[in-house]
Amino acid sequence: MSLQKPKIALLVGGTSPERQVSKMSGKGVLQALKDLQYPTTLIDPAYGLKQPKEEEQFFAEKDFAEVSNRNCITAINSDLLDDIDVVFSALHGKWAEDGTIQSLLELRGLKYTGSKVLASALAMDKEMSKVIFQRAGVQTANWRIVNNSNLDSKSLIAEINSELGFPCIIKPNDQGSTVGLTLVNDEKDVIEGIKLALQYSSKALIEKYIPGKELTVAILLNEALPVLEIVPKSGMYDYKHKYTSGMSEYIVPAEIPEEVSNIAKQQAIEAFNALGCDGYARADFRLSDNNELYCLEVNTLPGMTATSLVPKAAKAVGISFEELIKKIIQQAL
Repeated sequence: MSLQKPKIALLVGGTSPERQVSKMSGKGVLQALKDLQYPTTLIDPAYGLKQPKEEEQFFAEKDFAEVSNRNCITAINSDLLDDIDVVFSALHGKWAEDGTIQSLLELRGLKYTGSKVLASALAMDKEMSKVIFQRAGVQTANWRIVNNSNLDSKSLIAEINSELGFPCIIKPNDQGSTVGLTLVNDEKDVIEGIKLALQYSSKALIEKYIPGKELTVAILLNEALPVLEIVPKSGMYDYKHKYTSGMSEYIVPAEIPEEVSNIAKQQAIEAFNALGCDGYARADFRLSDNNELYCLEVNTLPGMTATSLVPKAAKAVGISFEELIKKIIQQAL
């Protein structure tokens, strides 16, 4: 490794339903790496060996070439990653932050940002995360799992009524960015919500809806950053509210009692450690109207544009976006 600046491979795009979100993160990280003057190679593993020649093509909405998971294997196993000191992954979603890419990088003997294989897999599996949260004493919303083999609508609706109630949340068990998520208000929409979730996963998670505030806690180098509150302009914090400018307001530090803020930070660290996460992550919570916290999940590769939630929390304690990226890289090295 150079004594001056490490050589970075920046992974963007990928094959998950969050491909476009990854491109947004990648664009933000690339600018920070340029500002830091780190020599950087852009790689979209979904293109395999057919990488774009122009930087703009990596971030274009229209794909430069055919994308596939097989291409990802080819790309990681190729000379594209020769002479690289650390891989910065700006990938999101399935096959990106579930341990799959991490396994390929481990086989290449490459250092990379974010959590390792097992923690990545556990965090992406929402059911397994919840089981581990409960074991670690981190409160989480009640849930049940369904798939096509146990989709008996009559008994299922009876169980939801008795155990979870309406409204409830239905979402894929192993996706992110609220892809395939539905807020179900009554019985008639349950099956449609499950069918949507099963388009993105082999399992659908049905979760008790917690009325109240949407909170998130970023963890950086095993320390919790200030609690951030997300206030959608209307409805719930879904994909549209996440990625449409002006659709949500962000308050950091969150305007909640100090005691609740401290508990949220503690619970975020406990969830992070229980899953075995590394480097940085983001724990998402619901805060009920009587100030009870429910940890929903831990995101091991959260959005990394300059206006994403983790950078907003870092900025609140005086850490610039460039400094945040530098800290993440130094930890990986």
